Amino acid sequence: MARLSIIMPVLDEGEGIAQALDALAELRTLGVEVIVVDGGSHDATVPRARLRADHVLTAPRGRASQMNTGAAKASGDVLLFLHADTQLPPEAERLVLDGLARSDRVWGRFDVTIAGRHPMLRLVAATMNLRSRISGVATGDQAIFAKRDAFDAAGRFPDIPLMEDIALSKRLKRVSRPLCLRARAVTSGRRWETHGVFRTILLMWRLRLAYFFGADPAALAGRYRYGGG
Repeated sequence: MARLSIIMPVLDEGEGIAQALDALAELRTLGVEVIVVDGGSHDATVPRARLRADHVLTAPRGRASQMNTGAAKASGDVLLFLHADTQLPPEAERLVLDGLARSDRVWGRFDVTIAGRHPMLRLVAATMNLRSRISGVATGDQAIFAKRDAFDAAGRFPDIPLMEDIALSKRLKRVSRPLCLRARAVTSGRRWETHGVFRTILLMWRLRLAYFFGADPAALAGRYRYGGG
């Protein structure tokens, strides 16, 4: 049977890493491999992760670099890239492995729910899920997964500081459309609520439009951090 490896890039997640990894404990008992890749934390992230993951690695800071490092270590046939503030739905392993096996797809993602009190977050998530289905492009909040051979053939995540998920999606889409699982991953709405839902929506759309027209991802990363990233 195929094996799933979950790769989680982290940086200064000491306050939440235990909860994030404890949520994966049941999957580990089923044989799912959990790999945490730290980008240079200055808090308790690494020691807390070591108690709850199969491997804890270090890599140069940046999600692309960290996720590629985790992928190189992983033993699974299917790789799933999970943000520390995102929780997978129940039976995630079965949904991913069975879904890929029964379809002609080599990659995919989950629908997403954004946790938070602001009523607009539900609409933001619905728009994100619909846009992904239409465009065939996924974001990291949707827990992208891919067969290892397809991920390697796509050149892995490009070494850019922002939009690495969009870039990988576009490469994988040349092989197949994504498997869009309706089961929902739940991601934190902290950024949205802290910096304003409407402001964050406008910022993200401006960044994606600029990237589409060829803007330098490094420059976009600076605008993302300035906007509250």
